[in-house]
Amino acid sequence: QVQLVESGGGLVQAGGSLRLSCATSGCTFSNYGMGWLRQAPGLELEFVAGISRLSVNKNYADSVKGRVTISRDNAKNTVYLQMNSLKTEETAVYYCAAATTYGRSWDLKTYDYWGQGTQVTVSS
Repeated sequence: QVQLVESGGGLVQAGGSLRLSCATSGCTFSNYGMGWLRQAPGLELEFVAGISRLSVNKNYADSVKGRVTISRDNAKNTVYLQMNSLKTEETAVYYCAAATTYGRSWDLKTYDYWGQGTQVTVSS
């Protein structure tokens, strides 16, 4: 059974940084493309960043380009999201997800497995 567990969320001031982690188990991690997605209160789930199996391809939502970096460590079965210069409107629950077919990382339907999410709150 594939499991994804996010960590690293919390309260941060606007302009600050957070690093989210997502540890996986029950699968061969390097076989999966990975993504980070978020859902703000009252809004729909949206794509934040994605990374292919061997980190060759990385994709970012336009709203986070230049401030956010996705990375993975296949030896540790973990994917990361480094977020800098955070904005209050980025307060959301952040989810990591795994995809057997990575091609359309921005498409939520790409992802086969999801974590429970971690809350990120950015205060003004």
